[in-house]
Amino acid sequence: MKWRLRLMMLFQYAIWGAWYVTVGTWLGQTLHFSGTEIGAIAGTTAIGAMISPLFAGLLADRWFDTRRVLVALQVLGAALLVFAAQQQAFGVLYATLLLYSLCYMPTLALTTSLAMRHIDDPREEFGAIRVFGSIGWIVVGLVVGAAGIEATASPLYLAAGLSLAMAGYCLTLPATPPLAGNKRFELRQALPLEALHLLRGRSMAVFALASFLICIPLQFYYAFTNLFLNEVGVVNAAGKMTGGQMSEILCMLLIPWFFRRLGVKYMLAVGMLAWVVRYVMFAFGTPDELMWMLWLGIILHGICFDFFFVVGQIYIDREAPPALRAATQGLITFITYGLGMFVGSWLSGLAVDAYAATDAQGIVAHQWRPIWLTAAGFAAAVLVLFVLLFKDRERAADPDLSHLDLATREKTP
Repeated sequence: MKWRLRLMMLFQYAIWGAWYVTVGTWLGQTLHFSGTEIGAIAGTTAIGAMISPLFAGLLADRWFDTRRVLVALQVLGAALLVFAAQQQAFGVLYATLLLYSLCYMPTLALTTSLAMRHIDDPREEFGAIRVFGSIGWIVVGLVVGAAGIEATASPLYLAAGLSLAMAGYCLTLPATPPLAGNKRFELRQALPLEALHLLRGRSMAVFALASFLICIPLQFYYAFTNLFLNEVGVVNAAGKMTGGQMSEILCMLLIPWFFRRLGVKYMLAVGMLAWVVRYVMFAFGTPDELMWMLWLGIILHGICFDFFFVVGQIYIDREAPPALRAATQGLITFITYGLGMFVGSWLSGLAVDAYAATDAQGIVAHQWRPIWLTAAGFAAAVLVLFVLLFKDRERAADPDLSHLDLATREKTP
C-alpha cells in the first residue's frame, strides 16, 4: 500500500512540475507576453489555493469516493491543459489556466487525505510517502530540461498526459468513501475563520504579516526564474532548477539540528535572509565564470522554503490550541499561498515590465539585475520588520517534527 501511495504522489507533483516551472519562458520568449501577463498566469494557482478549500472537502468528505473526485478533476484538467497549449491570446489562456488551477489545486489536499486514510500512523509514515512528490517534480524537471522544450507548449501536453495517467492510476487505488455524508455542512467548516482571534496576539500577528509579505518576493522566483535563466543563456535551466527541490529534501533533515540551536525566531529569520541572498546571487551571477552564483541561488531554495514555511508550521502547531491547529494552519496557508502569492504575481509582473525593452526585431529583453535587487530589497525589509517585532516566548528543545516532515506542504512547488 505504501508504494502504491508513493507512486500516486509522484504522479501528482510531476503534473505540476511539468508545466509550472517553464510556463513563463513559453509565455515570454515564444508568445511575447508582458511581465504583468506572465505574473497573472502564474498567479492562477494562488486563486485556486484560495478557492479550492471551499469545495474540495465538500466533494470528498460528504458526497463522493475520493478516488472518483480525483479521476474527474484530473481528466477535466488534462482537457484544459491541451486546450491551453493551443492558445496564443492572453485572455483565453488566462481563463483556461484559471479553470485548470481550480481543478488541480484541490487534488493536492485530496491525495494527502487519501494517503492518510490508508496508512496506520500518518505521523511516522506520511513523510516517506510525500517525499515522492518532490522526486516526481525533480524527475519531470530533468526531462523537460534535457528535451529542450522549455520555450514551447510541450510541457503543457506532458502535464496533460501525466494527468490522464494519474486518473487511470487512481482507479486502482483502494476505495475511500466519504466519512461525513450524514453531517450537516456549515460554512465555518470550509473557512478557517475561527482561527482569526489568534491573530490578536502580537507575535502571531507579526508572523502572519511576515508570512504574507515574504510570499510577494517568493513569486518572483516561481514566475520568472526559468525565463531569467533561459534569457541569460543558461543551458538546461529546468534541469538545473531541480537542484532547489533536491536541497529541500536535505534541509528538511537538518531542521531538527538547527532548531535546537537557533529556535523559532532565528530559523525564520535565516529563511528570510536566504531569500535576500538568493536574489543578490541572481542579480550578479552570470552563466560563465559566475555560474556558481546562479547555482547558489537555486540551491538556497531548501533554506528559503524549509526554514521559513516548515518551521512556521511548527510554530503554529506549538502556539495554537489543539482544537484550532488545523484551522490555523489553513488560515496561514490562505494568507501565504493564496493572498501573498496572488499579490506577488501581480507586483512581480509590474517589476519585470518596468525593466523590459523591445529591440528592432521585436525581441523583448530584460534588465534582470534591478528586477532581482527589487525582490531582494523587499525581502530584506520584511526580514528587518520581523526581527524587530517578533518575540518568541520560548525555544523548544526538541520539537516533534515527524508529522510536519513534508506532510503539510501539499500546496507548494
